[in-house]
Amino acid sequence: MYGSYTGRGPGSARMRLKAGAAAAGALLMLSGCFSSSDTEDDVHSGGQQPKSRAPYWVNPDGSAAEQAAAYREDGREEEARLIERISAQPVAEWIGVEDPEGQTAGFTQAAEKADREALLVLYNIPHRDCGQYSKGGAADGNAYRDWLGKAVKGIGDRRATVILEPDALPHVEDGCTPAQFHEERFALLTEAVDKLKALPNTKVYLDAGNPHWITDPGRMVEPLKRAAIDKTDGFALNTSNYQTTAENTEYGKKLSAMVGGKPFVIDTSRNGNGPAPGHEDPQAWCNPPGRALGEPPTTNTGDELVDAYLWIKRPGESDGNCKGGPDAGRWWPEYALELARNARR
Repeated sequence: MYGSYTGRGPGSARMRLKAGAAAAGALLMLSGCFSSSDTEDDVHSGGQQPKSRAPYWVNPDGSAAEQAAAYREDGREEEARLIERISAQPVAEWIGVEDPEGQTAGFTQAAEKADREALLVLYNIPHRDCGQYSKGGAADGNAYRDWLGKAVKGIGDRRATVILEPDALPHVEDGCTPAQFHEERFALLTEAVDKLKALPNTKVYLDAGNPHWITDPGRMVEPLKRAAIDKTDGFALNTSNYQTTAENTEYGKKLSAMVGGKPFVIDTSRNGNGPAPGHEDPQAWCNPPGRALGEPPTTNTGDELVDAYLWIKRPGESDGNCKGGPDAGRWWPEYALELARNARR
């Protein structure tokens, strides 16, 4: 079982194309942020969302926002308010293959207008997800370099936090990515780190899996070092997974001590109830029932090694066509409602 596979992939392509259009013309509508300390009623205060302690931009045109509006239009107020537990939070924007410069420019320009920071995921490494639900990626190293260069150009000097290539390093370590591609992968990730860190206001976190995937953190040390962890702002854990914040924190601190004390971020988007119990289901990571939204995004984690809790996976988007779900990355309103209903308030 590949514990970190998530149902990533192109996801909300329509929304990403809106961002590209924003770069070329009118920017996306802007919103502030919503934090766990804000009341649910604040979401309805004339369309003005209060600013939270999370410095990240909230996309007002996301799938969750559109779903909440549709529910409200149909008179389904309870469902609308539940989905707003997702739409009011800053979630990461996964940069697709088409027009990466337009996408990154659109998101970062909109964030700048709102005096916020864009939260981006770059996920296009060749041989991505080694043939599983989110397979794909750039055709080869040169295609990746071209795509990356455009994405970097779009970010420019605006503020951004980038989660770099989920799964790429753990899949090297677990053997899922064939050995003949390892050297190229390390080289491409190092180049990506160099290009992104050459920007004046961009933070970069290399993905390092989760504590139930590569269970010994020592195994991630060499891959991280070969991908230039020393030049980054740190590493990311639990991307698109369900492992608890406590377990990720414990694991992250052990790994941090082995890579020069680097801090880390944790994806808390769907870990409110932890992972699915039991081991009977070989795809327990794929759309497990009974899960819940986790801690809202914040940089105030109370731990100097934990830079932020982030919603890297977009809650409500499918992990793949398992358990009745649509294709990986597609919006699934029923699952979104379940995550929101189960969330602790």
